Amino acid sequence: MKTASHILSALMLMAAGAASHAATSGEDLADAAGRSLVGKPAPRLVVKTIDGDTIDLGRLYGRQAVYLKFWATWCVPCRQQMPHFQHAFETAGPDMQVIAINTGFNDSLDAVRTYRRRLGITMPIVIDDGTLAAAFGLRVTPQHIVIGRDGRILYVGHLADARLDAALTAARAEPAVAVSGAEGAAEAAGAKGAAGATQAAVLPRRYQIGDRIPALAPATLDGGPFEFRDAADSKPLVLVFLSPWCESYLATSRPAASQSCRRMREQVSELVGANGAGSNGVRWLGIASGLWATPEDLRDYRKQYGVAIPLTLDESGALFRQFGVTEVPTAFMIDRQGRIAGKVAAGDTQTPTALRRAVDAL
Repeated sequence: MKTASHILSALMLMAAGAASHAATSGEDLADAAGRSLVGKPAPRLVVKTIDGDTIDLGRLYGRQAVYLKFWATWCVPCRQQMPHFQHAFETAGPDMQVIAINTGFNDSLDAVRTYRRRLGITMPIVIDDGTLAAAFGLRVTPQHIVIGRDGRILYVGHLADARLDAALTAARAEPAVAVSGAEGAAEAAGAKGAAGATQAAVLPRRYQIGDRIPALAPATLDGGPFEFRDAADSKPLVLVFLSPWCESYLATSRPAASQSCRRMREQVSELVGANGAGSNGVRWLGIASGLWATPEDLRDYRKQYGVAIPLTLDESGALFRQFGVTEVPTAFMIDRQGRIAGKVAAGDTQTPTALRRAVDAL
């Protein structure tokens, strides 16, 4: 009889065989995330469902396998895979806990509840606040996480295929074991129950209007660092949080969001002109979500739309979490002292002068 370790080895070989996929394929993004996760203790987090129920993942380890699926209401492959996911929940039995993790990215509680009703989803649903995305290296939707009964991450993937089914079978076949509370403790340091959990180790302070921003220097698409607080250039700063696929991919599944992204891009272009970052006495930086995006995708976005401002890819999602951004487009106005002076969110883009007024107020 094959053990979970034998099946895991086979899964890793299958993953290696998938290297011929395009660099931007969902499976490649999930495989890349899984390389640093598979075989390690899963974080011991406490999550709360949209119905108010609390699930302590750490208490499940050792007794049950755990299957987490990251998804979004606007995600086409998520909808296509939902029957498979629902079947996994209905047939899990006492050996496995199945939880749907909505990414919380360009989604709302109402949208999630409507989606659940329309598709007949019955498994527990959690809306992530960024903690789970950080803990499990979220890069794509759907992203499947299978945790064995020993509390270790057995599989990370994107497709509902034979690899996923093999991982689910292997996870459930493991015997119950005693799992030390110390395992995964580093990941769970500071954890406390919330909607999607709050975890100090991976979810940093969220900056609000009036706060002074950190002295960060993310690398731009062209390789050089962009100083958030540049002593040699005390101009105000505008941080524009975006997604390179927002305008195109969401045009049919979420047209209002697509239009907001287009309007923000057009308003930024109008303000900076062809000269880019130094225009209007303001520095600009576009921060792109790493969800479903690679540097090449961001370069294509820049070329397609003639984006003149510097761009950085927030591959890990750390900047999005620090600024509490769950919806694109969102722009933050940073004054000369490095403090957040204002914010323009997606809904504000319906006013053609909203961004201009916010920039002029700096």
